[in-house]
Amino acid sequence: MPTKPAPIKKAPAKKAAEKAPEPAPEPAPAPVEAPPAEAPPAEAAPAEAAAPAEEAPAEAAPAAEAEAAPAAPAEEAPAAPADDTPPEEGGDSTAPAEAAAPAAEEGAAAPSEDAPTDAAPTDADAAPADAAPAEADAAPADAAPAEASPAEAADPVVVEEPPKAPTPPPPAVPTSAPLDLFVEDVNDTSLTINWRTPETIGDSGLEGYIIEYCKDGTTDWVKAQEEPTQANRYCIRNLTTGDLLRVRVVAVNPGGRSEPGTLADPVPIREVGERPKIRLPRHLRSKFVKQVGEQINLVIPFIGKPKPVVSWLKDGQPLDTKRVNIRNSDKDSILFIRQGQREDSGVYEMSVKVDSFEDKALITLQIVELPGPPASIKLVDFWGFNAALEWTPPKDNGNTEITGYTVQKADKKTGEWFTVLEHYHRLTATVSDLIMGNSYIFRAFAENQVGISESCAVTKNAATIQKTGIVYKPPEYQEHDFSEAPKFTTPLSDRAATVGYTTKLLCSVRGSPKPKIEWLKNQMIIGDDPKYRQISNQGICSLEIRKPCSFDGGVYTCRAKNAQGEAAVSCKLEVKQIIVSEEKGK
Repeated sequence: MPTKPAPIKKAPAKKAAEKAPEPAPEPAPAPVEAPPAEAPPAEAAPAEAAAPAEEAPAEAAPAAEAEAAPAAPAEEAPAAPADDTPPEEGGDSTAPAEAAAPAAEEGAAAPSEDAPTDAAPTDADAAPADAAPAEADAAPADAAPAEASPAEAADPVVVEEPPKAPTPPPPAVPTSAPLDLFVEDVNDTSLTINWRTPETIGDSGLEGYIIEYCKDGTTDWVKAQEEPTQANRYCIRNLTTGDLLRVRVVAVNPGGRSEPGTLADPVPIREVGERPKIRLPRHLRSKFVKQVGEQINLVIPFIGKPKPVVSWLKDGQPLDTKRVNIRNSDKDSILFIRQGQREDSGVYEMSVKVDSFEDKALITLQIVELPGPPASIKLVDFWGFNAALEWTPPKDNGNTEITGYTVQKADKKTGEWFTVLEHYHRLTATVSDLIMGNSYIFRAFAENQVGISESCAVTKNAATIQKTGIVYKPPEYQEHDFSEAPKFTTPLSDRAATVGYTTKLLCSVRGSPKPKIEWLKNQMIIGDDPKYRQISNQGICSLEIRKPCSFDGGVYTCRAKNAQGEAAVSCKLEVKQIIVSEEKGK
């Protein structure tokens, strides 16, 4: 151990402190072991005696090892005092020895932060080999607290960042200008105006409005009130009759004044006899439709005193006086067009104005005509007795909407057109019930509220309905057997006849096939006896006996026969003799 501690140089230590990038954490005290007689190269000595100095910066360690490799062993190097250390390079490496000497004299532990602080910026050029034994010999046992373990020296240093200042709020911005200023009322001494809220208010809000006015031709604006008003209406009082004033309104908020909203025209301060008012006829309140070529004569009455100033606009532009004539009187305005054309369609605006008061009316005029034909029509497909068609809307709709289509077909043999669809709204259709073996072409017309288009679109291809191998086979019906045996529906009735007076026997019979009728008298066939007349018609059978005598009485039978059988009915005929008394004869 040396008898005299090395002197402490303050200036190099201060320079080393300035080079250190950041202070190392405070190391724990550890015992210091003296180096052996034959010390390893210089790079090992600082590892044991002054470990914090070489391990503080990670990238500086390899450079220190490379520079200290050819140094002599620690036992051969003389213990050079701290004063012989070069001022530029040795200041950093001798800092632990200088810090350890006073610590040994005082017998107390040196502050742990001196060693790593001075040794932290150690460079490759600032680590001489002969400094190792001086540090080892100069460090007494009491200086052990100056050392720190490598594990603690390697821990990262956490530096708390200072709190950030709060972001200042954005500066307040004025609002946009008030909208749509108009005069609500005016008389000899006051003026009432109205306006709408600005379109853009902003985050800073709206404090109110300031109303200002000045005489026309000057720039001496006068505030109408002391404090901003929150309402969107204000009455300026105590005005001079006959003045012509310009008025503006400014919105105010923390950002300042907005752009002013100004009345379009100066306002004369005087009483208006009668405000202007347009009395628009009912039929002009909706869309007014006329056909091309028709005359247009619109009469629009109005009121107002003194005489209002009447003006017209079409779609926001002045009227074309070559096409539209306007005639104004004290009570009405007349819009006259000799022959309406489609370009005359549009929105006409009529305005009547008395001083600052104004009334407007809008009239929508639509000039229409027949539409053009569909742009195209196509035969999409045909099968069986059907054909599918498709067409496109007309390019010219006649300035009004298309209300439907009319589809027609024509047989190529005759060329005659027949309507198959009328007032049809779709753009596709299927035509059915076509005749087999015929070829058809189709055409389509467009319709609107005026009527059907004058021209049409015709299909380029024809739909040929092919004949198919269909053979008509009539249905087979099972024949009904109407065969029936004879049956008398009306039998014979007994009769009484008078001699000399013709009589007739009647009955009716049915059967299929038609039965054969025979008459019998007392079971004997009468046959072709001329005294009897046999008639059979539609099942009615009759036997006429001409001038019967007493011998013609008896039992008469009618018999009917066919293949199914036979039937018979009988009756009794009595022939009476007329007895003439002798007394009567005499």
